[in-house]
Amino acid sequence: MLARLVLTDVRNHAALSLAPAPGFVILTGPNGAGKTNVLEAVSLLAPGRGLRRAPLSEIARADGPGGFGVAATLVDGVELATGALATAPERRVVRVNGAAAGAGALAERIAVLWLTPAMDRLFTEAAGERRRFLDRLTLALAPEHARHGTRYEAAMRDRNRLLAEPAPDRDWLAALEAQMAQHGAALDAARRRTVAALDEALAAQPAGAVPRAALALAGWGGDTETLAAELRAGRVRDAAAGRTLAGPHRADLLVTHVDKARPAASASTGEQKALLLGIVLAHAELVAITTGRTPLLLLDEIAAHLDPARRAALFERLAPLGQVWMTGTEPELFAAAGAATRLAL
Repeated sequence: MLARLVLTDVRNHAALSLAPAPGFVILTGPNGAGKTNVLEAVSLLAPGRGLRRAPLSEIARADGPGGFGVAATLVDGVELATGALATAPERRVVRVNGAAAGAGALAERIAVLWLTPAMDRLFTEAAGERRRFLDRLTLALAPEHARHGTRYEAAMRDRNRLLAEPAPDRDWLAALEAQMAQHGAALDAARRRTVAALDEALAAQPAGAVPRAALALAGWGGDTETLAAELRAGRVRDAAAGRTLAGPHRADLLVTHVDKARPAASASTGEQKALLLGIVLAHAELVAITTGRTPLLLLDEIAAHLDPARRAALFERLAPLGQVWMTGTEPELFAAAGAATRLAL
């Protein structure tokens, strides 16, 4: 949980300082006030590109001096900071307790998960979006997942470039494929553990609160030796395709609407949103039980389309989940939330 958050030149916020208490943090205000911008800043305290996946240069305030900063103090006193300098607007800077660090170090200190209106059609989008979603879920249970992902992607990019050469160095190819096999197998194993544990947690949820979802991981699966062999055998094919066609980057998260026995992709928009919410809530509860720490939840416009009874039920379920940041246009949407840190923007 965050004890303090300071934004400098983030989107429309030249300077903003918050001292949130444990529990609900509720940001209200009209459209364009910068509520989602605050959530985006918090999401940057985790590895990755944040909830909008925006280039760093777009996050810096348009009429500012260039660059931006997000600084936070956790309740245990750890200080995290990230941002970009005006002189290097696309190079991310990360500091932990004042010392320079890689983005992966953030995952060892904090887990952040979000739900935004843009994610409502996650189940009908390309598989890559669902992989990114699953990787955020996995990261909260296995902080080393970010390191494996970064190294796998880097080795794969180098391999693809090498395969494009007229006579690629076979020893170099073998070395890159060994890296991909090592980190790729670790990625796959961590994802499968997360999917299995979360599917079990979802199955144990009471019926009726939100639609029940079942999860499975499709696509590539295997160990280090399997991936190394597939990469070695697929060199000619991958060179012709201009990309690597085997590996965990080809996996997909499959979600089923259990109560209607059909894929989530064929459910209504409202059902898909409810299924996604159920997954996020079950995951937060799973992480709390498994690791002893609850991920920071960022819920953008979560109450807008719920009736009063469903809003009250949602707040009741969210209450034990540590610090939950929520946004909405009207304070009345959160009347049933009880005690909370509230800020009108």
